[in-house]
Amino acid sequence: MPERRSAREVLALVTDDFTEIPPPARQSGPDGPLAWQGYDASLARAAERTGEEESVVCGTAHVEGVRAVLIAFEFGFLGGSLGERTGDRLEAAYTYAREHRLPVVPLVATGGSRMQEGMLALTQLQRVARQSALTRAAGLPQIAVLRDPTTGGGWATLGAGADVVLALPGAQVGFAGSRVRPPDADPSAYTAEAQVAAGAADAVVAEEELRDTLGRWLRLLTSGSNEPAPVPAPLGTVELPATGWDAVRRARSPERPRARAYLDAYFTHRLAVSGDRCGGTDPGMLCGFGERDGRTVAYAAQTGTATRPAGYRTASRLIRLADRLGIPVLTLVDTPGAANDAEAERQGAGAAIADLFVTVASVRTPVTTLLIGEGGSGGALALAAPGNTYATPDSYFSVIAPESAAAILKRSPREAEATADQLRIRPQDLVDLGVVREPGT
Repeated sequence: MPERRSAREVLALVTDDFTEIPPPARQSGPDGPLAWQGYDASLARAAERTGEEESVVCGTAHVEGVRAVLIAFEFGFLGGSLGERTGDRLEAAYTYAREHRLPVVPLVATGGSRMQEGMLALTQLQRVARQSALTRAAGLPQIAVLRDPTTGGGWATLGAGADVVLALPGAQVGFAGSRVRPPDADPSAYTAEAQVAAGAADAVVAEEELRDTLGRWLRLLTSGSNEPAPVPAPLGTVELPATGWDAVRRARSPERPRARAYLDAYFTHRLAVSGDRCGGTDPGMLCGFGERDGRTVAYAAQTGTATRPAGYRTASRLIRLADRLGIPVLTLVDTPGAANDAEAERQGAGAAIADLFVTVASVRTPVTTLLIGEGGSGGALALAAPGNTYATPDSYFSVIAPESAAAILKRSPREAEATADQLRIRPQDLVDLGVVREPGT
């Protein structure tokens, strides 16, 4: 089990100039709203033990030069539980963030809602959710850090509801706390590492790296721009293919530059988001934010594999977030097509692809696309920006793979090469057809 730091200790890990936001005053009768016998005494003991008046400490600070509102949970105060006074402080913190246009960083460590306040404690989750939604609508980022433990409603609002979710190694993370899980539940499923693997969190970050990582995230997510992302320069051959089949061979060549090479050349530095928040990840879809020429660009890049439903959902999540924050998007298209196995169908491939088509078509932030390899059917087109797609000389885009087209048309497999020419899939053909733009246009 990782060390459980106090609220003030975790604040000291990430900043040196924390200033507390004055907490709102609230009058309450003896032993709280339910007159729970002994509640006042429990509060007094918690205050004496921790030096805090409530389970959250809220204030402003600079994290690596970026000012933010920080919300630190004190687990030693009744298990970091949420009650009415907790809700008052959280609402005040989010309101302050909107009034001063600041990002919000919840440093979460909580066991859930406070039993001694009953349903009034549970309804604080609705209150927190509304504040988070208002802050999201205001175009302000929220970056959560999951400490040990992060369970119950705190995980299901402040934690999982954030735009970017980071977690400390070994932290207990899950909706069900340790005392209410099934007795035969696998404890490894309720960890930070498991939540990252399941697509519910973005990364595990060591304590000694937390300040730097938070600072990098805050800089990236607060540096929006209305300018489209520049088109990356081709990294492979500059000679156009002579035939359609030549274009296919080039795009399928293992020596051709792939997405990681393009991202490395394009960005000064970058940070990844991971997972579709629906239980899945796809290593074949790289998503995140990076710095180029001093400004932030979001990216979603296929890596040459068949894209899984989780990959499409992660790309949709990334592009919607970039749109809210006013950050331009770069997409790199490179896939033989969407995964079409039975498991992909069970995971909702059609719905995931449809959602990405709609997302790309509807966002206000500019999207720039570069086709860097295979452009296999709708599974590739879903990631492409209408009217702002470019192609490298070692790529092709096709309604379907030439071999599949020949099979559907009941042609011999030997006719796949001729079919590739008929489909007009070369980069120069795509320019003539108006599907992609010429470089420099």
